Amino acid sequence: STLIILSILSIKLSNRFGIPSLVLFLAIGMLAGSDGLGGISFDNPSLVRSLGVTALALILFSGGLDTEWAAVRPILWQGLSLSTIGVLITALLIGVFVAWVQGFSFLEGLLLGAIVSSTDAAAVFMVLRARRTKIPRRLIQLLEFESGSNDPMAVVLTIALIRLLTEPSTTFGELVLFFVMQMAVGTAIGIAMGEIMRRSFNALDLELEGIYPVLSVALALLTYGLTDYLDGSGFLAVYLAGLVMARKPFTHQQSVLHFHDGLAWLMQVTMFIALG
Repeated sequence: STLIILSILSIKLSNRFGIPSLVLFLAIGMLAGSDGLGGISFDNPSLVRSLGVTALALILFSGGLDTEWAAVRPILWQGLSLSTIGVLITALLIGVFVAWVQGFSFLEGLLLGAIVSSTDAAAVFMVLRARRTKIPRRLIQLLEFESGSNDPMAVVLTIALIRLLTEPSTTFGELVLFFVMQMAVGTAIGIAMGEIMRRSFNALDLELEGIYPVLSVALALLTYGLTDYLDGSGFLAVYLAGLVMARKPFTHQQSVLHFHDGLAWLMQVTMFIALG
């Protein structure tokens, strides 16, 4: 609780000096760790992975809810090209550089390139929304859409390259099938769940307004889990589910949006403190 309070107070510094808040959250986590002033021993990669996946799923769902479909439609193809071809070109450039400078094999260099090829959605949403007045609205929408949709490409590239390195007999056709499966399943379930969420909210007649945000969290996590179970991209699915759900009005929309905005902040703070 103390670390979260310190992180919230650090946002004041972020606004004053123009430092991205997430950098400060990381710094607080590093200072609190076993090598810092706090001396907290924390060595649990499995827990951090689970926390990171859950946090990013909820952050992306919130980002989708807060993105206007009318604003996305004009920049849809530009955003998709940046989040797919742009990620691939970034991975290739970094891969060639790493292989040349560090002496790794080309595939090993590509793996490093794939891992760092996508922008962090949490960081992009936070930085852009803190500086919204200084950047053209259309550019903000393009960058937010790209950052919300580029994780699947980076994840698929990373998994495919690990598979190539560990199983050299893997064919190009198997990798293409894996990529198509991830994207197709993620897209289909994301769109379907977004429609189901909105229709469910409008059909249910619950007198407790506070239960609707709870239901939205459960459905968002169900979307990720179901998609991952069916070998699709869960991150793409939750972002699309939020985007599709918000296309048309639904019951208690403003309270759900405000709840997920606060939840996304909590997830960002917690995730980056843990990473630090």
